[in-house]
Amino acid sequence: MESNDIARIIYLGAFALVLGAGFLLTNKLKLGQTLQMAATWVLIFIGAIGAFGIWSDIQGDLFPNQTRFEDGGSIVVPRARDGHYYITLDLNGTATEFVIDTGATDIVLTQDDAVQAGLNLQELAFVGRAMTANGEVRTAPVRLDTISIGPFEDTDVFAVVNNGQMDQSLLGMGYLQRWGRIEISGNELTLTR
Repeated sequence: MESNDIARIIYLGAFALVLGAGFLLTNKLKLGQTLQMAATWVLIFIGAIGAFGIWSDIQGDLFPNQTRFEDGGSIVVPRARDGHYYITLDLNGTATEFVIDTGATDIVLTQDDAVQAGLNLQELAFVGRAMTANGEVRTAPVRLDTISIGPFEDTDVFAVVNNGQMDQSLLGMGYLQRWGRIEISGNELTLTR
């Protein structure tokens, strides 16, 4: 056991002891109404401190890190609860969330994400066609000045803007092929340059 684990056990034990003592005081002894209210507020305050103290542990379990950068030029993306892999990239300096889609040929942007990346929808020519699960949609070819994640940056990247209804931008093979290796193992997707 590491010293951090021992300290955490001591902390949680003291927290449980205080909560248990407070419960016994408010339920077993016949305190006046004023003392009971004071004890209740003290317990609420101690509970808030305890929750704040273990929030980082809870947060790590509820909201795992989106990406992890590893030595050797790798990015590790954990699988989300819905089975997809989500990653946030900077498009022209704007953070944009994508679902990684190895079945998509290109980067496919929603109209909202395209606008956020500085593209003017009025200037786009929706001359392309793509087949989706919802049928055929029109697409407009675009060039993105920069796409970056962590220390990795690509310039002059081809993408398309979807003219149809779409909930999330797709990170397709047009971008993924810029990585030397794509591996899915143990509920993680690893991109290596």
